Formats: sequence, C-alpha cells, structure tokens
Amino acid sequence: MRVMCEIIKEQTDANYINLITAIKTYDRNLSVCGAPAWRYVYHTIHSADKWFINPFVYDEPEFHETGMDDPNNPCSIELSDEQLLEYLERVRRKTADYIDSLTDDMLAECPENCCMTRLELVLRQFRHISTHIGMVNGLTIEKTGRFPVYVTPDTLHRLDNGYFEG
Repeated sequence: MRVMCEIIKEQTDANYINLITAIKTYDRNLSVCGAPAWRYVYHTIHSADKWFINPFVYDEPEFHETGMDDPNNPCSIELSDEQLLEYLERVRRKTADYIDSLTDDMLAECPENCCMTRLELVLRQFRHISTHIGMVNGLTIEKTGRFPVYVTPDTLHRLDNGYFEG
C-alpha cells in the first residue's frame, strides 16, 4: 500500500516548489546572523539531500567543502542561484525517486545504520525546510514589502501570475 507515500510525495514536492519560489524572490546577499542568505538556502537543500533519506549512508555533492552546510562556517565557494536551483532539482528528483521506492509499511522502519524511522526523517525535513523558507521569505517581505507565493499540492495554480502574491 502506498497511500501515505503518495501524500508525502505531493507535500514534499510542494515544499520544494516553495523553496524554489524563495530562491527566485530573495536577495541572496542579505545578512542572516552574519552569513549571506544564500548560505541558508544551501544549508536547507543540503539538509534535505542528506537527511531526507539516510544521513548515515550519504555522499556529499561534488562541489561541497567541509563545513559548507553550516552557514556560520566560512567557505571558499560561492554558489550562484542557478547552481542552487540545479542542486535543488537534483535533490527533488532524488527524493521523488526514493519515495516512489517505498511502501507505507516501510515508513515505520529505520534505514540502514539509522536510529530514526523513515517517517521521522521525512517529518524532520518538512519542519526544517519550512522553517528556512519562512526565514528567507521574511527577509524578502521585509525588503520588498511583497509576499512570495506559497503553494500546496492543491494550489500550484497560484504561481500562474508570478512568484509574488497579488
């Protein structure tokens, strides 16, 4: 049975679409606790890449340098928004393929070498991604006075008129 997995897949994709909207509307150089906003975007994508499936069986992306996933750590790499969106799209496909490989019963199981169930990992990432989307969107709202569009699986059409409300 895959009823829960299909719900998770739809909600996850909507979350990724909301992250895309945040990237398309933010000022990447605005400071968040001393780090540029793009570092928090990278942190969010990297976390979804690593923690959505199994953080204990994971290979870093080819451009990653040690500590880059922590916005408070200096790094020598600066990713463009295009690179962030490409990375996000890879993570989005990887996540969808992973969810397609699951059954509802598997959600209660722990993946290899992991002490958390698959459902716990998914819910943690829903919370984490949503927190950082809200943070980045708050910066955008403060700077522009405009609200980025937020979608659910049932309201994807809200993006038909662009990335901002109204």
